[in-house]
Amino acid sequence: MTRNPYINALVAGLYIVFIVLLITYGPTYVRDKPDTILAPMAVLSLLVLSVAFMGYTFFFRPALMYMEGQKREAVELFMKTLAAFAVITSVVVLVAFSNLKALLF
Repeated sequence: MTRNPYINALVAGLYIVFIVLLITYGPTYVRDKPDTILAPMAVLSLLVLSVAFMGYTFFFRPALMYMEGQKREAVELFMKTLAAFAVITSVVVLVAFSNLKALLF
């Protein structure tokens, strides 16, 4: 991704929002069909895609920097990205499990 940890964390958060919206509202656009073997295959494929995307978002740039000899900067980028994503996650969890939800929606 980028060398900006805040953009990396924001992109990861937006990816999660997109996936949740797809899972929540996607079935309303699909005809009613009985579950087949394709449902577990789709879920497993989505898991693999998500792991690959998050790995790229969090680890790719720091790994390149580390291999280029910028070890301190690589660790700093990774930790800042992780910290920014932890803040985003904490805000989402607090809103989801508090009375703030009533104020926002």
